Amino acid sequence: MLITTTPTIEGRPIQDYRGVVTGEVIIGANVIKDFMASLRDFFGGRSQSYEKVLIEAKEAALKEMAQRATELRANAVVGVDIDYETIGASGSMIMVACSGTAVVI
Repeated sequence: MLITTTPTIEGRPIQDYRGVVTGEVIIGANVIKDFMASLRDFFGGRSQSYEKVLIEAKEAALKEMAQRATELRANAVVGVDIDYETIGASGSMIMVACSGTAVVI
């Protein structure tokens, strides 16, 4: 499955549009990661534990979107947009949502 943020794929004309597909993942960051991130926030630097959670969530959302495109018999998704949000009472849950257009190239 070819996935791209661009609306077209150079040298590969779109033969058919199959519809909008999405992928959504909500993943929790546990107490230990929250604590370690608060230390990073105080002292400065990157939070590798949160970065790993974001990467995991993004990959899962893209995989879910690709699966939905496959169900529509598409072989590519164009115009992909990825959004990140924190949700929950304390903002300890991370939501990654992606959307794009399933196409046949």
